[in-house]
Amino acid sequence: MSRDGRDIASHIKVTLGGAMSTELMYLVWITALTALMWIPYIFDRISVWGLTDAVGYPQNPKPQSPWARRIKSAHANAIENLVVFATLVLAARAVGISNGTTALACELYFWARLVHFAAYGFALPWVRTLAFAGGFVAQMMLVGQLLLH
Repeated sequence: MSRDGRDIASHIKVTLGGAMSTELMYLVWITALTALMWIPYIFDRISVWGLTDAVGYPQNPKPQSPWARRIKSAHANAIENLVVFATLVLAARAVGISNGTTALACELYFWARLVHFAAYGFALPWVRTLAFAGGFVAQMMLVGQLLLH
């Protein structure tokens, strides 16, 4: 307990403005999704290589299924873009920017990246490209809000 009777958790909640913002919530959701994207291609690796080779370092591994190779590429792309998105969301939070545009940008980014992942896995080239572009537009919306601030 602090001297004025509030516990530390209450102090932190008041200091940070209470409930989680829409922007931070979408950051948490897209980070969780990105953290789970490796699971499908690891299951494929176990299926194709066998468990022993999947956890080891086989000399000449069999190629994984085409969809699994695409999912692995989608995961790498998601990580690369998450770095940019997270930096922008956290920068906006640090300077106190939270409005309809930033919330929309974060929602757009989440759905665009989810569609991108699925389109990559199912080999839907136009959908994949449009989803990637949607994620990029969302990032640029955040950049715009930061530069206009």
